[in-house]
Amino acid sequence: MGAIAFLFPLLALIRKELFAILKDPSSRALLFAPALIQALLFGYGATYDLTNAPFALLDQSRSEASARIVADIEGTGVFHRIATLQSTSQIADQIESGDALLVVSFPADFAATLARGEQAQVQAIFDGRNSSTAGLAAAYLSAIVARYNAEEGASAPLSIVRRAWFNPNFESRWNLMPALIASLSMLQTLMLSALSVAREREQGTFDQLLVTPLTPGQILIGKALPAILIGLLQSTIIFLIIRFWFQIPMNGQVWLMYLGLIAFTTAAVGLGLSISAVALTMQQAMLYTFILIMPLMLLSGLLTPVRNMPAILQWATYANPLRFGIDLVRRVYLEGARLSDVAFDFVPLLAVAAVTLPLAAWLFRNRLS
Repeated sequence: MGAIAFLFPLLALIRKELFAILKDPSSRALLFAPALIQALLFGYGATYDLTNAPFALLDQSRSEASARIVADIEGTGVFHRIATLQSTSQIADQIESGDALLVVSFPADFAATLARGEQAQVQAIFDGRNSSTAGLAAAYLSAIVARYNAEEGASAPLSIVRRAWFNPNFESRWNLMPALIASLSMLQTLMLSALSVAREREQGTFDQLLVTPLTPGQILIGKALPAILIGLLQSTIIFLIIRFWFQIPMNGQVWLMYLGLIAFTTAAVGLGLSISAVALTMQQAMLYTFILIMPLMLLSGLLTPVRNMPAILQWATYANPLRFGIDLVRRVYLEGARLSDVAFDFVPLLAVAAVTLPLAAWLFRNRLS
């Protein structure tokens, strides 16, 4: 009987919240049209600039010629060596961890091949998840090789062999659009949950809700679940566009991606409900939300890699659920990462949810007194 007494009023509140959100045609358009339009606009129009290209070097030749080319690479000011490898078995760790954008590899017979007057090859292995920056880095390397060949004569003794992991064609959509599964849905979910209580407080219905037998925990769940469901629905819309309209293949497991999206959306709703509980009006809630959204986007790694940020900002990103939501979705979608590979991403997401949801419930309880 206790469980029934708890669930029945809770289900009625959830039903009321869903009807309030979906009943108005303009509200329905506001919820779903931006996800559709922005997914298409970002897919066609977004571009990246190359600002920093960390690379690892595997020089099995250890010759004057390879040293000269490495000096040319580092002399551009764009490439920064972060590791010197000793064997090919170390390449995978550099790329998969995201530490290096590319690995430049010289074979052991590199100098001997050049000495025989034959065409020698330099292998460049790129992290295709950063497709735009990887493509620009490949263009820089091609220019360096072309300059070397011009200095050595018309026989073009040197060529570059390019390989891109996780994105063989260097398509920028492959990097950007999986990140939109998390980022675009967060914009709407955060706003929706932030306006939830503030809207009722302005309309005068929140006072009626406070005098019902519902506990602060029930109010919290009733406010959170509809926003979480709508956030997951928006993520699904974007996911279907990416998978079937843009035909970007998914290498991972759908259930794992959605498990991460549930954790991410719950953390985002916790932030929104905390804002909603603090704000006295819808105008305040919208203002607080817009103030919060921009730092969340800039510190997420969506446009600028986190490793390129100042150290203090890198630490700040640990409180940003969007950073870990994007990282999880990208790795599962493009790499085919398993649960053990992305387990760390769940920790900050669950930590944010564990702080913000009880905080919102505490604020509701204080509103009661």
